[in-house]
Amino acid sequence: MSEVEIEQMQEKIDAGILLTQQRLIEKCKKEDGELVVMRDGEVMHITAQDLE
Repeated sequence: MSEVEIEQMQEKIDAGILLTQQRLIEKCKKEDGELVVMRDGEVMHITAQDLE
């Protein structure tokens, strides 16, 4: 693979991750759920109300 192809693939992967994050947040809001994430080495629970 050339450098250009690698860069294009990385851009597609990054875009896919962002889209997945957006869909997960939308689903959480729709189902009034809760997300569990790790920030600064600490596990955090984020409710749907906190996402808005």
